[in-house]
Amino acid sequence: EVRLVESGGGLVQAGGSLKLSCKCSGFIFDEYALGWFRQGPGEEREGPSCLSSDDRAAYYRDFVKGRFTISADNDNNTFYLQMNDLKPEDTGVYYCNMYVRRLSEVAGTNYWGEGTLVTVSS
Repeated sequence: EVRLVESGGGLVQAGGSLKLSCKCSGFIFDEYALGWFRQGPGEEREGPSCLSSDDRAAYYRDFVKGRFTISADNDNNTFYLQMNDLKPEDTGVYYCNMYVRRLSEVAGTNYWGEGTLVTVSS
C-alpha cells in the first residue's frame, strides 16, 4: 500500500520556524519528484511551493525562496520542508506530494498525504 504521512505542523509566531516531514512507504519507481503544496483558508491548493526531482534539482516559488528548503533522507524514506522566517500568509494545510513513474509507464502517478496544518500568528 502506497502511503504518505505528514507531520510537524503547528502554531508558530511570525518569524518562527517549523520543519515538516513526509514519511513515504509502499513505492516502487524508477523516476520520482517530491513536492510540498499549500492550501490556505478558503483557497484552492496551490503549488508546488517546493519541488525536488531525482536529479536533485530543487525548485522554489518566489514567495518561499530563501525561506523554505526541501530535502530528502533516502535511508528513512522521508522528505522534509524546513520553513524559516514564517509569515502569516504561509498559514494553511501543507500537503506532501510524490510523483513516481516506472520506465515501463508512459505517465506516472501522483500520491498525496492527508496534510498537516501550519498556523502562523502575527
